[in-house]
Amino acid sequence: MNRAVALRIAACGIMGLGAALLIAALLLSTYTEGKIAKIPLDLDATLVSDGTGTAFDPASLNEQTFVIDRDVPLVQQQQMTVESPSNADVVTLQVGTTLRRTDKQQDNGLLLAMVDTVTVNRHTAAAVSSESNPGGAVQKPRSIDDDQPPTNIALPHEGLAYRFPFDTEKKTYPVFDPIAQKAFDANYDGEEDVNGLTTYRFSQNVGYDADGKLVEPVRYASLFDDEADADVTATAAMWGVPGEPDESITMARYYAAQRTFWVDPVSGTIVKREEHGYHYYAREPLKPEVTFVDYKVSFNEETVEAQVASARDERDRVALWGRILPITFTAMGLVFLVGGALLGSFSLRAESALIDPGLDESDHRFFGQRGPSGEPVPGAEAQTEKLPAPRPSDLPPDRPV
Repeated sequence: MNRAVALRIAACGIMGLGAALLIAALLLSTYTEGKIAKIPLDLDATLVSDGTGTAFDPASLNEQTFVIDRDVPLVQQQQMTVESPSNADVVTLQVGTTLRRTDKQQDNGLLLAMVDTVTVNRHTAAAVSSESNPGGAVQKPRSIDDDQPPTNIALPHEGLAYRFPFDTEKKTYPVFDPIAQKAFDANYDGEEDVNGLTTYRFSQNVGYDADGKLVEPVRYASLFDDEADADVTATAAMWGVPGEPDESITMARYYAAQRTFWVDPVSGTIVKREEHGYHYYAREPLKPEVTFVDYKVSFNEETVEAQVASARDERDRVALWGRILPITFTAMGLVFLVGGALLGSFSLRAESALIDPGLDESDHRFFGQRGPSGEPVPGAEAQTEKLPAPRPSDLPPDRPV
């Protein structure tokens, strides 16, 4: 194999590699990015929110009057894990939420507790359901010393749950509230910087209007079979309301909330959340009489930092496969294509030189010699080959000179 053929083979190989890199860049920017931009299957997060509020003292259930304390320290904790079914398309999130008074111990400080399970699309974060999977469930309440397996109550979810979609847009999204057991709109409010990360801010009102006025509270849906915490009957003295002390009064429990979400628009991760929740008892929905808990909490600094770091990790992963690698592969592919073409051109010249070495000299051309100005040299002035004349000694003896 001569040098020209070897160069031609190398040129074809380099151009083929360049074409492959361009195809890979196209696939990465279209098909592969869609496979990468998904909620991780190893998601495991603890979200802690701190705040204060007005809260019922559970210990007063055994006293003559319900005690409502003001300005008590509160902490809300959410533990988020991945359960089955989870696969390439969906992920099932189990989220245990508690609201606790930190000035009380154990059961005396627990105000709210719920274990919510929902299956969502890994890209859109929207709840999904099927015949075999209702799309969500809540766990029946249990006491601390209850060692029996938990029992779930089917609760179909709708809208978003605990995440926003990848490539979040500046629009209104329905976000599911497991306490109200329905979805409420979360409206886009603007952009805001959170620990150096540009986020979209969304606000959600459950039972409140945009001005924070109680307009349509939700009747609390009890998870107990006897609905013991949804409708409570006690004496006027225990409720602490006007009337005959021994008068029996039944009140219903209502719920309303306001939330603000700060969302990373690339990954849909909620990096910060503020929540105002209001649970109260009343005989008429819009006339609260006895507060169970009225609280305002927000992610603490450690949780915000962890959520921002998680969002950046997901951003980097999506950017690597969706932007950095495609750009790199495109640039390398173009370089290889151009380099292969140049090498191929050189191989053709090398092959021509092997066929006719004179064609590779600077003073020779394929169409004859040219003058200094580049014009063809007239035939009369062209160089001719001089044949040598025979010497007398070389002539035959009978031939005259």
